Amino acid sequence: MLNNLLIVLPIFALILTGWIARKSGALGPNATREVNRLVVYLALPAVLFDIVANAKMTDLWEPGFIAAFTLGCFIVFAGTLWWRVSTGHHLADAAIDGLNASYANTGFVGFPLVLSLVGDTGMAPTLIATIVTVCVLFVIAIVLIEAGLQTEARRRDIVGKTLFSLVKNPLLVAPTLGGLVMVSGGHLPGPVHAFLKLLGGAASPCALIALGLFLAGNSAGAASARPSTAAILVGLKLIAQPLVTWIVAAPVLHLPPAMTNIAVLLAALPTGTGSFMLAEFYDREAALTGRVVLASTVLSIATISLYLAFAPA
Repeated sequence: MLNNLLIVLPIFALILTGWIARKSGALGPNATREVNRLVVYLALPAVLFDIVANAKMTDLWEPGFIAAFTLGCFIVFAGTLWWRVSTGHHLADAAIDGLNASYANTGFVGFPLVLSLVGDTGMAPTLIATIVTVCVLFVIAIVLIEAGLQTEARRRDIVGKTLFSLVKNPLLVAPTLGGLVMVSGGHLPGPVHAFLKLLGGAASPCALIALGLFLAGNSAGAASARPSTAAILVGLKLIAQPLVTWIVAAPVLHLPPAMTNIAVLLAALPTGTGSFMLAEFYDREAALTGRVVLASTVLSIATISLYLAFAPA
């Protein structure tokens, strides 16, 4: 448990940094949105492009692991989406709640955790999980959000406006361009790769600081952000998703124990900041999402430690 705490401690430190900066007046009331826009338009697109462009198909071809982790994500995402829409919530809100329940923090927590527990052999599966989460799941959520925000009566208008919004969205353009580089077999020049690393390195810390800024500036809204709903979403993320992933990996696909453990461990990670970033950017479910990100990160220390205590060696 101590190792898990040390890994997630920087997350709390960055959130606290944002909270202190807002409470002390070092950053003003508009800082949350501006910092978040920096992530959306600059830092995260650099991360997405860099991850996909530098990926190798040979490292990514793990069909059993891909199936187990992806199905674990999308079963929980789809179930949450159906639950929220069927209870009268807007499609855009439901899509963000789906991310809250299935968007694992593979980048900030997954890589150091798997490296410390599994070693270098776990890096390729973690990269696969990151691409599935940050690119595929993220893209589907953005498509649903954009579709939900269009209000025209004619279906043709809705489709047209949605497609136009998607084409100019940097979070979709960046991985698409990165995929073209990967498929072409080209390599990024050293200075370009260094530039992307420097710019992309700001994504996670800025998103966490933005969360701290939001919590400090919206304490009343965060306090009233439907605790029961937040508890359900945290339970879906920390319990349901790893359970579904284990069912697919072990009884259904009969993956080797080592690969099953990595898939379940990655599925058990807390909710990543990507869902909060979208919630703040689109101004939908931000208070609820902030609560889920914070609570799942805290509770994951216990749930991951419990899984590791009983997981087969």
